[in-house]
Amino acid sequence: MVIYDDGIQLNAVLEKPEGVDFCPLVILLHGFTSAMDRPHNLLAAAAIRDAGFATLRFDLYGHGTSGGEFRKHTIWKWISNTMAVIDHCLELGYTEVYLSGHSQGGLVAALVAGMETDRIRGLILRAPAFMIPQCARDGNLLGQRIDPDHIPDSLPTIKGLTLDGNYVRVAQTIRVEDAADRFRNPVLILHGDEDDTVPLADSHRMAQLYRNCELTVIAGETHHFDRHPDQMQEAIRTWLTAR
Repeated sequence: MVIYDDGIQLNAVLEKPEGVDFCPLVILLHGFTSAMDRPHNLLAAAAIRDAGFATLRFDLYGHGTSGGEFRKHTIWKWISNTMAVIDHCLELGYTEVYLSGHSQGGLVAALVAGMETDRIRGLILRAPAFMIPQCARDGNLLGQRIDPDHIPDSLPTIKGLTLDGNYVRVAQTIRVEDAADRFRNPVLILHGDEDDTVPLADSHRMAQLYRNCELTVIAGETHHFDRHPDQMQEAIRTWLTAR
């Protein structure tokens, strides 16, 4: 499936539980330098379908098989991508739409939910990178120190990739706390206590800001849920079944 956002091609995969035509839908967002087909994303999607929900996975701007340059991606562009995907799913006839995101995708899912409170029924956030905006404002991003008032035109990142300075400029403007304050529907946050990429403390803090949030901490789990994926899947199935 191809979805377009302002001329940018977003490649997506829509999957339904066996024998079901229409049901609630969960849209999944991957993380920074990731893609929709990473093992932990596939496992999360399988658990969602086990609970009777359809899933739509897609590659965001500059990632995977979708259009756009990685260097030029920003959180604003990912927000726009996600809103275009939501519009497309509503046009397909899905009326009960949830968002799920991992890491930076979790941050973006939270931001979009705060904008589309009338459309998004719930959130499943896995190790959400809530810290990105504050790190950008502090000048401590991706393990590098920068002057937040004099942002470089080029910022080296992991895997030998480079970001445009606009990534930082955009991130500095974002207040994820405002999005949490606006969203009143159910939220599930999953986080491993051995995540060395995204602070668990941020998930604890944000769980207190949401009005209706369940935080599940998985002992011994990492950022990519590669040690105890069965516990991640069970938490997702249980939470969605209760909906």
